This record gives sequence, C-alpha cells and structure tokens, in this order.
Amino acid sequence: MTRHDATPSHGERLLQAHLGTSERADAFYDRQVHPHLTTAMRDFIRRQSMVFLSTADGRGHCDATFRAGPPGFVSVLDDRTLAYPEYRGNGVMASAGNIADNPHIGLLFMDFTRDHIGLHVNGSAQLVSDQELRAAHSWIPVETAPGRIPVLWTHITLHEAYVHCSKHIPHLEPAPRPLGLARSRPKDADYFPEPAAQAVASGPRPDLAPETSGLSDPVHAPSAAHPLIGSRDR
Repeated sequence: MTRHDATPSHGERLLQAHLGTSERADAFYDRQVHPHLTTAMRDFIRRQSMVFLSTADGRGHCDATFRAGPPGFVSVLDDRTLAYPEYRGNGVMASAGNIADNPHIGLLFMDFTRDHIGLHVNGSAQLVSDQELRAAHSWIPVETAPGRIPVLWTHITLHEAYVHCSKHIPHLEPAPRPLGLARSRPKDADYFPEPAAQAVASGPRPDLAPETSGLSDPVHAPSAAHPLIGSRDR
C-alpha cells in the first residue's frame, strides 16, 4: 500500500477546515484508519452474512449494491486481501463491469444484531476466475453457498479499513421469511412497474440504463483468458 491510498481526499480537507473539524478528523485517521485488517476486523468479517458495496465506472458514475451469503462468504485471504463470489444472475454485471473499468471499490459490513458496529474496507478490485482463486487458496469451500458454484470472484487488495460508529445503527432480529410472502407481492421483475403509456411515450433511456437498472449479478463468467479478468499478481 502506498501512503496516497489512505490519504484524505482534497474535499475532506476543505470541509474539515471550513467546519473546524480538522483536529478531530486527524485523531480519527491516526487511531482508526488502518492499512491492513486487524485480527478483530478479520474475525468480524468472518461472522458477517451481508455486505454493501460500491463501485464506479470509468466515467465516475456510481453504483451501490448488496451481497449476502452464509457467514464468512466474503473470504479473508490475508490481512490485506479479501474475495467474494459472484453467482449466476440476471446477466447485467453492473458491479463487475464497473470493476473492469475502474478498480476502486468500497465495502461496508454492518452488524445489526449483536455489536451494532460497522467496518469500512476500501481497496482495488480485480475479477478472477474460480479456478485461479481456488488454485491459490484451496481451503475455500467448493460451494461457498449451499447448491451454488461461483462463476467468478472479485479479489480485493485493501487500501484502508476503519470503523463505522454504532450511533443510529438499528437493532434487527434475524428471522425466517414469512411463509407465503412471495405469493402476496408482485414478482421481482414487476415490483417497480412503469405505466405502459408512459413507457411507450418516453421510450428507453440507454444513457441511464447502467445506473438505474439496479441489477448487478453476473450470469456467465468470462473465461480465464478474458481480458477483463486479470491475474492476481499483476
């Protein structure tokens, strides 16, 4: 990691000076921002069953999404690298496509049930094949989620990790989905409908499609030789 990777942005520094928070911000950077995962951070990630993640394409257009799986589905490879699996989905590949354009990625792990705390992980991401990742880390389970085989992985080299404070984090109790829930609401594809007349009149908006689709799961993995999937060592 270079020092630049964890250096506060110009915008942060301007606002800190304007609002008089520079001293508090410096104390936070010095005490809470780490260039690696501490032992407590690694243990925390292994307990988590969800993560929110953000990416941006080469134009800087952002996308925020969500991943979930059994506890530990985000694999801690070492104190500076993580990986999470991508499964067959709708084929849009918004997040993976952004990573192919722009490697910067942000992850937010949130504990809503026990300690009510969060962990930010920012870094550089790269798409790798399931075979390549498993060859380097044979301990990763073949089925990271029951009945599901990853089609590719997002491999993350950490730049910084820091706490998200507990204030305003709601308490949520884990519970099974209510029986019959899927039958009492529209199907996913029909949940946010657009009136037919308006859709015909306005027509498609291809310029907005990548940002407004909200669909991010890949449907097929590019082959290991695909130019968008790099080696972890490059």
